[in-house]
Amino acid sequence: MKQIFLCAINNILSGTCKEDCKFCTQSVRYHADIERYNYKDISDIVSEAKLAKKHGALGYCLVTAGKGLDDKKVDFVARAAQAIKSEVEGLNLIACNGTATKEQLTYLKNHGIDSYNHNLETSERYYADICQTHAWSERYSTCENVRSVGLTLCTGGIFGMGETSEDRDELLKSIASLSPESTPLNFYHPNPALPIKTRNIELEEAITIITKARTLLGEEKLLMVAGGRELLFNGQENRMFEAGANAIVIGDYLTTAGLEPNKDRDMLEALGYEVATSCDTH
Repeated sequence: MKQIFLCAINNILSGTCKEDCKFCTQSVRYHADIERYNYKDISDIVSEAKLAKKHGALGYCLVTAGKGLDDKKVDFVARAAQAIKSEVEGLNLIACNGTATKEQLTYLKNHGIDSYNHNLETSERYYADICQTHAWSERYSTCENVRSVGLTLCTGGIFGMGETSEDRDELLKSIASLSPESTPLNFYHPNPALPIKTRNIELEEAITIITKARTLLGEEKLLMVAGGRELLFNGQENRMFEAGANAIVIGDYLTTAGLEPNKDRDMLEALGYEVATSCDTH
């Protein structure tokens, strides 16, 4: 029986980013109606990690808004990771904190972080159309840094932001060139405050992307359907798993609500899948 891996994310610093990524409600430039706050209390982060584990999550991602890491963020994420590891067993801790140097990544690794997530988002060609405040190459370099220090790499992108089918293929090739252990596929979720007003992707195209990603990345890797899943696959989740996905995000996303975790578990059970209980995909 096919096992599906569950991952949960925690937005531990929200809505304070000064970058201009046109797809992101966390940018202060677009004044999206989201909750914005500085560093979350670590005791709350630990409590939320315990709840995620109880719901069956194996991966737990600590996300901070902003372009990248600085000394304060590195220290905060490291302390949060250590606190979680001291109280919760069996979670693969993922940090998602933007661009990062080898030194910063090594520090996180030494303080309990297992994986680092940094998405390429879209093709190198199209990236300048959706972000002018930093270059796509910085994203790729951070992913290379992650691998070089021995952290597990998680990298993916967002589909449906106005890119062409060629851009989608190029993004998948770029992701595959980094040999990540885990790849989140996000599907654009429009927000009235954002410059990208509509989503140019439908269900059949999303299925094609999952199939291509699975072929490029290999059978053993984690291929996760993340943001936008509820919009596109509502009631047809079986198709994303049949196409090759073997992981989903449960609970809420960064600034949008997800389904109740028990609803996802019921959905998996109804489709005849088991919830994975170990991070080992082999």
